[in-house]
This record gives sequence, C-alpha cells and structure tokens, in this order.
Amino acid sequence: MVEWTGKQFAYQQVADDLRRRIADDEFADTGQLPSYGDLQKAYGVTVTVARTAINQLKADGLVVSHQGKGVFLTTDASRSAAQLVDPAGTVAELREEVDKLRTEVGKLRQRVAALEGN
Repeated sequence: MVEWTGKQFAYQQVADDLRRRIADDEFADTGQLPSYGDLQKAYGVTVTVARTAINQLKADGLVVSHQGKGVFLTTDASRSAAQLVDPAGTVAELREEVDKLRTEVGKLRQRVAALEGN
C-alpha cells in the first residue's frame, strides 16, 4: 500500500516497489508485470498512479508495453533494476572490478617489460 502522507509521490512509491520486485526476479517466470487493475488493487492507487509508475519504469528501460497485451520486462531488467535499487552495491562491484583490472594491467606491464628486456 502507498503511504499518502509520505515525502514521495504515490507513483514513485509504486515504481520503487516494482523496481525492487523486478530486481528480486519476482516477475522472471512470466516476464510480465501485473495489469493496471491488479496494480490498483495491490497498492490502493488510481489507474493514473499505476500508469505513471509504469511510465517511470519505461523511462528506466526496465519494461516495454504493448497495447492490449500488457507490460513486459526488458531483457536485462533484473540486473538494471538491481543497480537502480542498490547503487551503493553497484559502486562496490565496480570498485572490485577496477581493482582486478589494475592488477591485471600491472601483470601485463611486467610481462611486456620482460619481453622487451627492460
């Protein structure tokens, strides 16, 4: 349910929760989000709020919609949503990757120096 007296707009709360659920692979089996009607019931919001939340997910590149068919996850939605939900975790992963690359580059420099006789 949406907190109507909170600091965030209702559509942001719905979009945030859907992002978290996408990151947790809740919709991975079907690849489809609940209908607008189901979102209205689940969150206690109007169809306008549900649509605006879905539009936010579209802007994030997490979903695409097909009129009369529904709203579907993009190919890399789970990973992308996880990055949006936990940016600190993503930064930590990137730092680890950079550290590994630095180590590999250092080793390659040593090998090149040895091959060149320096």
